[in-house]
Amino acid sequence: MSRPGRRNSASDLPQSSLLKPPATGHCAAAPASSRGQHHMSDKVSRRQFAALAGLSAAAIANPLDGADAKPAAAASRDSGFPEGFLWGTATSSYQVEGAVNEGGRGASIWDRFVRIPGKIEDGSTGDRANEHYHRYKEDIALIKELGCKAYRFSIAWPRVFPDGDGKPNPGGLDFYNRLVDELLKNGIEPWMTLYHWDLPQSLQDRFGGWRSTETCKIFGDYAAYVAERLTDRVKNVFTLNESGRFVQFGYGLGIDAPGVTLPQGEVNQVRHNSALAHGLAVQAVRAHGRRGTRVGPAENIDVCVPAIDTPEHVRAAEIALREMNAGYLNVIMTGSYTEAFLKYAGANAPKYTDAELKIISSPVDFLGLNIYAPQNYVVPSDQGAGFMPLPIPKSFPHMNSDWLRVAPETIYWVPKLAAKIWKTDAIYISENGTSGDDVVTPDGKIYDTDRIMYLRNYLAQLQRATAEGVPVRGYFLWSLMDNFEWVFGLSKRFGLYHVNFDTQVRTPKLSASYYRNVIARNAAGV
Repeated sequence: MSRPGRRNSASDLPQSSLLKPPATGHCAAAPASSRGQHHMSDKVSRRQFAALAGLSAAAIANPLDGADAKPAAAASRDSGFPEGFLWGTATSSYQVEGAVNEGGRGASIWDRFVRIPGKIEDGSTGDRANEHYHRYKEDIALIKELGCKAYRFSIAWPRVFPDGDGKPNPGGLDFYNRLVDELLKNGIEPWMTLYHWDLPQSLQDRFGGWRSTETCKIFGDYAAYVAERLTDRVKNVFTLNESGRFVQFGYGLGIDAPGVTLPQGEVNQVRHNSALAHGLAVQAVRAHGRRGTRVGPAENIDVCVPAIDTPEHVRAAEIALREMNAGYLNVIMTGSYTEAFLKYAGANAPKYTDAELKIISSPVDFLGLNIYAPQNYVVPSDQGAGFMPLPIPKSFPHMNSDWLRVAPETIYWVPKLAAKIWKTDAIYISENGTSGDDVVTPDGKIYDTDRIMYLRNYLAQLQRATAEGVPVRGYFLWSLMDNFEWVFGLSKRFGLYHVNFDTQVRTPKLSASYYRNVIARNAAGV
């Protein structure tokens, strides 16, 4: 679910800001031109969030212990991916379902946000989107046609609880029961995401959304309700999708729903609350889900890549990856905020209790990583920081979305370093993909060789990682089909299937054939 916007990474800041924290003590730097207003031609990158963890290079300290992750069973680099590697694709509820006023569904923050003039580039909404709510059988047939063995979808919270809490909608889970049953009927494993940004508007109105721990508690209750009713068939659950995006862009920059611009200290508190919500959801799934249900986060990790493959540069990237993800993933995986994060945040650090940290760090079964483009290339620093982010040159190649820099090595380094830092033996690439030009030719075909180039190179690097024993167990390509692409509306297309949003006709792109071949061979190809 790619959500672009203006770049907001340490590598985009003046070099002087990399050498010392700003005097304000803010934990994330907002773009100078987009705090109070937003022009959609300024593409705000959904992936470029180096400042989200609130650290400049000078703030980094506390080197890692260097313990290696448990190696996974690996195929050789030439033979393909390991046996049993899970191939899937993904969508999210608001982006594809439509039917926003059907089946007893309540309003979400995106239903209101898309009606604010100027917020969505092409003026479209998710009211209709892909009509997946009515066409799900047709869309599941597309998944099966690809040969995918898994499908990642999200539950629309306001379909289940129109007001977020209180009385559930009697028909709220009917759609998802039908969806899950149809997936299983076609030999496709359902992977469920509990929250993919469509917060019930009622919770925003009553509590300020994720600004309040009341919303966190209600999310836990919602997670329990869904887990009790679906985990007889759904064995893998993602909690929240991309806290790093919906917190900063929704509550800090006002670019996404709910369109709020809070002081940085409050943004950091919202991020802490989202981590708390994750932990409460993990506990709810454990308590109310069927035995054997697995649960974990799906995060657009703040990507740090060593500029050169030497021990010193790799070490710098390890430190950078941990510290630039200190505000969310690291506290989830370790149960504490790093000293560097708290020192840099200063008075803007989140308020929390030991009991909350214990909930936040409830053990997870896997780690989902959404990986697209490099946040930063880093080099070692001799100024006490441990690393320094490098500026990204203007000439750096990118895809149709200009934030989506082409750096295939990203999908090699990030899971490799993440497995070592957080000692996990089960990583899933919960999103990876690209928008493309996707021109429909006179013969009605879409020859998206740009997307094939991107996927071939990224999957080759992922295959390299698994061959070295990096414990990546599966891959979900974003996305099954073109859909409502958040602030860009219907204008950015990430799908393997082209969608005519007037007729709702789905047409396979050439990349669908490529991905089908990858799955059949269990290898990226060259």
